[in-house]
Amino acid sequence: MVAMAIGSISLDRYVVDVLMRDLVGHDRCPSAFVVYLAIHAAAEEGRALFSYQAMADLTGLSKRTCQNAVALLHRRGLVDISRKGGTDAAEYRPLRPWDRGGQASSA
Repeated sequence: MVAMAIGSISLDRYVVDVLMRDLVGHDRCPSAFVVYLAIHAAAEEGRALFSYQAMADLTGLSKRTCQNAVALLHRRGLVDISRKGGTDAAEYRPLRPWDRGGQASSA
């Protein structure tokens, strides 16, 4: 389970001005935008550890919807995914390809 302190997160203007419209309007996948925000918010030290079930619980989306959203974000180069083992929770690193080199997002 992912625990997050109540507080604020900072987002690049690009996320709201461009990425939201692109994922929601062009890709017709608003869930991908919600999942990107959840990963970004949970990414302490640049990485977030999530199972699909924890991601679903956090976002209010179904587990399958989260899987599809993560696949889209990965294809689009918006998240990097790594796993230590086949059944381990994945570690996600939100990327910022619009910010010269796509370095990890700093929350």
